[in-house]
Amino acid sequence: MLQNAAADDYTRLPTAGLGLVTRGVMMLDQLKEYLPFLIPLAAIQLGLMLAAVIHILRHRNYQFGNRIFWLLVSIFLNIIGPVLYFTLGRKND
Repeated sequence: MLQNAAADDYTRLPTAGLGLVTRGVMMLDQLKEYLPFLIPLAAIQLGLMLAAVIHILRHRNYQFGNRIFWLLVSIFLNIIGPVLYFTLGRKND
């Protein structure tokens, strides 16, 4: 049955003298294709989260919610959380 494996079956593809290609190797190759997109996206997400957390910790007044609520939203909702905080939660001083 191994000779009839489809080309898109990553679990057990026979290779020329190298044994079997595992799913992890194929996924790593696919991940390398997306790195130029993922690295800037991760940097933007981390920068927004840090800016929001610093702002939340330095200020006490919010339009609604409290400090714990906005910290949880900013940390766990990735890019959307800090954007929500800066647009809806931050009170203009």
